[in-house]
Amino acid sequence: MASLARLRLSRVTLVPVVFLAVCVLPFAAASPWAAPVLLLPVLAAVWVLRVGVDVDDDAITSRGLVGQRRVAWDDLAGIRVVRNARLRLVTSGGREVPLPVLRARDLPRLAGWSGGRIDVPAPPGH
Repeated sequence: MASLARLRLSRVTLVPVVFLAVCVLPFAAASPWAAPVLLLPVLAAVWVLRVGVDVDDDAITSRGLVGQRRVAWDDLAGIRVVRNARLRLVTSGGREVPLPVLRARDLPRLAGWSGGRIDVPAPPGH
């Protein structure tokens, strides 16, 4: 199974995470009871590095912080655009799977990655 595309958040997103770590360090050092606050930047960094979408020959995989959902091309009924232009896969069973880093503006790119399995209508006037 060859991976065709792998989309993650930009590594530049780690800059605010480093800033958060620097900001919570004095608070966490002030008391042993505040040390768990250091987990916040660690979780944020893991989220930035983990969350994304993988598209391959067999399926689309949506990766979250702790899990992943794989939707085979044969099980894909469509794509729904929800609030804030976020995308969700709709399965043939009616289940919706969020695509965490993709927006409506990414639909043409997703259609290209799909190898013709997803069709994006042309904008009005074209």
